[in-house]
Amino acid sequence: MKENQTGISEALKFAIQMELDGKKYYVLAGKESANKAGKELYSWLAEQEDQHRQRFEDIYKSIAADKGWPVTGVKPDRDMRYGTLFGKAIKSAGKSIQANQGEIEAAGKAIEMEIKSRDYYKNQAEKSPSDIERKFFTSISAEEQGHYLALIDYKEYISDPDGWFTRTEHHLLDGA
Repeated sequence: MKENQTGISEALKFAIQMELDGKKYYVLAGKESANKAGKELYSWLAEQEDQHRQRFEDIYKSIAADKGWPVTGVKPDRDMRYGTLFGKAIKSAGKSIQANQGEIEAAGKAIEMEIKSRDYYKNQAEKSPSDIERKFFTSISAEEQGHYLALIDYKEYISDPDGWFTRTEHHLLDGA
């Protein structure tokens, strides 16, 4: 049992560091973003990283105190605030958004980070010895997938606002 605790403790330490690194990146990206949608997205993502880190720290403390994995609800975060923030920011910016190559590259790096996190948590879920651990890591992986999708959407928007509006608003191009 101690061997399993050592393995999960190391996995949690790694997860905590990933979340700290993610928050640091999102805070910096938000400061450097030249548009409201980017600033709000990165702020939201930084908050999400904080929430994940806190959950990992709570579990780590419980395991370190030999209390085992805490029994907590492991439902995916269904915070829809991002969609509302993004929608409002896009409506105010419209198709006139100005994004430089650095902004597009920052979104690309963020996407890579979310893929790494999602896959790490998915892997942890697959090798978890208990249902509660497996459900927890599966839930966190699903949240990371949501972050990934939000970043994909944002990158598409800043790369090609006209195309993004056409795709999301389903305009017909034949003039009929």
